Amino acid sequence: MKAIFKPCELKGKITAPPSKSMSHRHLIGAALSKERCVISGIDYSQDILATIDCLEALGAEIHIENDTVIVNPEGFMQTTSTTLNCRESGSTLRFFIPLALCLNKEITLQGSKRLFERPLDVYEKLCLDNGFEFKKSEDSVTVCGKLKSGKYEINGNISSQFITGLVFALVYLNNDASVEIIPPFESRSYIDLTLSALSSFGAEVSFANEYKIEIKKSKMHAFSGKIEGDYSNAAFLDAFNYIGSDVEIGNLKTDSLQGDKVYAKYFDKISNGTPTLDISNCPDLGPVLLALASLKKGATFMGTDRLKAKESDRGAAMHEELKKLGGGLVFGDNTITALGAELKYNGKELDSHNDHRIVMAMSVILSEIGGEIDGIEAVRKSYPRFFEDIRQLGAEVEII
Repeated sequence: MKAIFKPCELKGKITAPPSKSMSHRHLIGAALSKERCVISGIDYSQDILATIDCLEALGAEIHIENDTVIVNPEGFMQTTSTTLNCRESGSTLRFFIPLALCLNKEITLQGSKRLFERPLDVYEKLCLDNGFEFKKSEDSVTVCGKLKSGKYEINGNISSQFITGLVFALVYLNNDASVEIIPPFESRSYIDLTLSALSSFGAEVSFANEYKIEIKKSKMHAFSGKIEGDYSNAAFLDAFNYIGSDVEIGNLKTDSLQGDKVYAKYFDKISNGTPTLDISNCPDLGPVLLALASLKKGATFMGTDRLKAKESDRGAAMHEELKKLGGGLVFGDNTITALGAELKYNGKELDSHNDHRIVMAMSVILSEIGGEIDGIEAVRKSYPRFFEDIRQLGAEVEII
């Protein structure tokens, strides 16, 4: 599918989509709670559907009613299934591998080829150290082991999803345990989201100090609630405001723990100069920050190495597309500099690289200069209504 933009300005009010990060965590927390839970405000992106699929495969009973998911966890982790389908969701894959390692039987987690090009070495080492099975192919990984409660160490400069996945498994095992994080500790905010979600269900999980998470034996309970709005996706909507639009975004908690809420401060700095900004704690903002900086005077971003291991190599993908418009990026040691340039559409079709955040970032640019981008169905991964929402706000975009 393609989107063809005419230069336009957006205006109106919009509700931010629900947080994908918190949706994953609350759905898994509900399954761990051992009691019926009702979670509302769910947006059925491909990533969230992958997590729901895996919960059902592991024995949880799921009922969907409009934007509400009812989780009956009575049979969770008592499944006879041996296959989990993670689709293209890195979060789902990394959250469920440790849970699979609690079952002491072979479990195969499947997904797209690109998903299994992304790092899993943390879990591979965990399996090697404990004598567990870990077999990886181009589109699956098979694990078998009997994970136990205890003390674990994990590097803090890798995706926080590995830490969250291990914490989920240790909560399920329900004995005292700990996770020691070896500094530097990046993406701490995502771990805060995990602990916040789990605490809603009564799990006693907390930071004993800056680098140590303690998991206590807990009596978990039911929780029903609504998922808060997503700052990660709201950033793409708000970016239009920095190029002449007037969009009011609702459903965002001002006291949210989401690390991506820093985007507004970063947008302001980009609009008022040529700043150097650290994105090691908010890598999902990389594409939209690169897009806005390219439309302005430019900026340098540190902590960019993790952009390589996303749905695409996001730095390289943005560079390839910006070059088609007369812009580009300069790469350094864990840094990327966006060159402020007068971007113009010259008839070269842009490509999504099958990455939802590339589609949305380039859509911001194309709303300013016009043009077209192919592969827009990638937005289904995190924000299925993106084009419907921006058209509601007045975006002049044709979908073919």
